[in-house]
Amino acid sequence: MALRLVTHFDVLEDVLPSLLTQAATTDEGDRAGVLETTYGSLRVLNIERNGNIIYTYKDNKGNAVFGLYDCQTRQNEHLYTFEKDMQAVSCSVNSERTVLAASFIQYTTEGVKNDLQPGSKCLTLLVEIHPVNNVKVLKAVDSCVWVQFLYPQAESHLLPQNHLLLISEEKYIERFHIQITREDGDRVVIRNSSHLPRDRLAEDFVWAQWDLSEQRLYYIELKESRSILKCIQFRADESFNLMFEMPLDITLTGLRFKLVNFGYDYRQDREKLCNQPSLCIFTNHTGSLCMCYSPKSDSREEITYSVFYLHKGYRKIFTAAPGSADSQVTNGADSQVTDGIAFLNLGNNKIAAVLPPSPLQSLPGSLVLDCYSGKVYRVTLDQSYLLRFLWNAHLDCERMAALHCILSCSQDPGFPEEQIIQWISEHVSACHSFDLIQEFLIASSYWSVYAELDDMGMLLQYSSVLTWNTEIPGIKFTTEELPLPLMKVYGLKGYWAKLNSNLEYIKYTKPHLHYHNSVVRREWHNLISEERTGKRRSTMYVRNILENAMKVIASMETRTLEPRLIPFLQEEDRHQRLLMGLMVSELRDHLLRHLQGVEKKKIEQMVLDYISKLLDLIWCLLETSWRKHSMHPLVLHLNSHCSAADFEVFHLMTRILDAASSLCLPLPPGFHSLHTILGVHCLPLYSLLHYIDNGVLLLTETAVTRLMKDLDNSEKNEQLKFSIIVR
Repeated sequence: MALRLVTHFDVLEDVLPSLLTQAATTDEGDRAGVLETTYGSLRVLNIERNGNIIYTYKDNKGNAVFGLYDCQTRQNEHLYTFEKDMQAVSCSVNSERTVLAASFIQYTTEGVKNDLQPGSKCLTLLVEIHPVNNVKVLKAVDSCVWVQFLYPQAESHLLPQNHLLLISEEKYIERFHIQITREDGDRVVIRNSSHLPRDRLAEDFVWAQWDLSEQRLYYIELKESRSILKCIQFRADESFNLMFEMPLDITLTGLRFKLVNFGYDYRQDREKLCNQPSLCIFTNHTGSLCMCYSPKSDSREEITYSVFYLHKGYRKIFTAAPGSADSQVTNGADSQVTDGIAFLNLGNNKIAAVLPPSPLQSLPGSLVLDCYSGKVYRVTLDQSYLLRFLWNAHLDCERMAALHCILSCSQDPGFPEEQIIQWISEHVSACHSFDLIQEFLIASSYWSVYAELDDMGMLLQYSSVLTWNTEIPGIKFTTEELPLPLMKVYGLKGYWAKLNSNLEYIKYTKPHLHYHNSVVRREWHNLISEERTGKRRSTMYVRNILENAMKVIASMETRTLEPRLIPFLQEEDRHQRLLMGLMVSELRDHLLRHLQGVEKKKIEQMVLDYISKLLDLIWCLLETSWRKHSMHPLVLHLNSHCSAADFEVFHLMTRILDAASSLCLPLPPGFHSLHTILGVHCLPLYSLLHYIDNGVLLLTETAVTRLMKDLDNSEKNEQLKFSIIVR
């Protein structure tokens, strides 16, 4: 499996031993009873914004107990015990841990009086727990209720008023205002608990999702047979705003009532659950807004899902056979009933679609809660698996997918760049649907600077392939443009300003704003032509370009901590320096034009990092190829025989030259001289002259001087020298 799961929390390992230690004060019979009762009932109910985990269990008297696991101190804290046999549905605690809200399903038997609220199916209670004091009934109804306290943006900014969301199965959402006061020192009580003010936030909704990290509520309302997606942002100053509303062009057939990230409803029939559509929303700080959707499906042969890149104005629709060898949609256990497709946010704009054997809840920080086992995992792409997959892949689509997945991990610890470069150098001719070297250079350079600026995905190319038109076995996909305008954003601060900026880009800019070297190519050819004809540009203009190149070379030299065996950066190579400097100038201007407000110095450094990384990758490809055969520097003796290492490096340089030329990418100074000298060494005369006449090999001053000096005056070499001089 391409995903790597590392256990972050395990309710049986991090909670159960603590509970058994508490029970050690009782006799052994009771302790054994605690183990049996607790083990069977212990489960995670909720995870708060600060990462603290709320769990529940039954003690050996059948009482419902709530506890909290502090993710910072890794300690457990008892919150409250309800001395009733009730099944907990939902629970939340305020950030100060002074007030607890919980909802229950009541188990009442004939003749047994319910002291809290007789005759009601579901109870929602508000409890003072610092110290344990009053219990208030918020709701006593026949439908289920879920609760969630709002958390301020900073733990240090604590308010005298708490806010509690209440989500009802009767399809409405309310916010309660809870005034907190302190009496007799630290005793916390709820003021006017019998008359708590409330707001009705939503009605007639069929789906809602809670974003615990950003304190946002997404929900879908049905209006006149139309589905409207809305979002409410809760702020630290107690206010809230409707941020957008957008009509959805999707089929919600079978969606009766579904909540995401409000805790798992353990009472639901899993067969019914998996027949409902799956829908969730992911965002990140760059202003991205993705909606993942899988319609209700009666087929077990294939699964269809869509990813709406709302901030980019299009969606991708995928159809795949779950669990098949070619499908990247993972089926956890084909023999078990799954809860439908689950979408996981892996961070950095990476989303995984999986078919898990048990329900999952995607959490901030690339965390995932397995609701059945009570484990929280940190989920990342498995670099070792992806590397093995890359080496064993036979199809171009597999190579492309694996390469991009593993390169997206370039900022992670243990990134295997050397093994990837080795694979590239040994498979330069393996792909027919795309140029492998181009793809590697563009994608690697992109991911090397991706994290530095928020809008990088919109401004830099991450692939040399604009559209993929080759069939992918086991998977069908299409891309559809979304009708514009998509939505109107009502707030323009923070994330919402960036989202609005992205929406404005897609509204007014076609095609998208990816940088390309067309202007550089034209200007570079003009400069070279002018130098050949004796025309000269402004001395200051050319000097600035060459100074840009010097900065790139200086940046490259800082990357080469160990001595290199391939002799680059040892000659002037004016043409490559001009190309290098022009690319610095154009890329810098492109980013400055679209990244207003970003410090110019930061952009300049990022441009230098991007171009020096690209050049260093070319150098590393050739180093890796040469080191397979020799650990000594590449020193050419033109009168000796061509070795396998010479020919392999020459072939690789030819492929690199072809890839770089079509994209107008610069090459390390000295590349052309070494390439030509290797060509003389490796090719018969007629092939050598053919390469020279077609512009593959360039007769640089360094290369020609070396040839005239090193070659003796044999008849064969005299013919070669004459042919070179003529040209």
